[in-house]
Amino acid sequence: MPQWKDLLIEIEEIEKKYGSSLRNPASDTEIIKMNHNIQQKLGNIVLPKSYIEFLKKINGLDFNGLVIYGVDDVLLDKEEDEDIHGFIETNELWYENDWQKQYIFFGDSDTAWYCYDLKESVYVELDKPSGTLIQSFESFDSMLSDALETILL
Repeated sequence: MPQWKDLLIEIEEIEKKYGSSLRNPASDTEIIKMNHNIQQKLGNIVLPKSYIEFLKKINGLDFNGLVIYGVDDVLLDKEEDEDIHGFIETNELWYENDWQKQYIFFGDSDTAWYCYDLKESVYVELDKPSGTLIQSFESFDSMLSDALETILL
């Protein structure tokens, strides 16, 4: 089991203490719609299996300054109570700067972006806003686990 799943359980316990909970999972049809819209709006992007697995567990995360993007609101089968930072709309926003188009953005925090570098074929944590490389990861799983560990410190 990827480490991030254990870290999500920790986050869920913290949320429960404050009378809150994690978001609902994204459904298969919502993920299919998301993939279709990504092809139309962002081009030929294939989402990593582990990111889809994350979405099937929790449709995005907004915890302690870390945001992992979920399925965009407009693609959801039913309306959610809280705002979701949608994967497509957020990537479109970051793509307003040409240099950022070499990345697929999966999330961000107050100080970093969590992305896939299309040129280097590697997952990266970038300084926000300079775009300086902080560290590289071999997989989406390891990048997500590192991001979750950082906010739980």
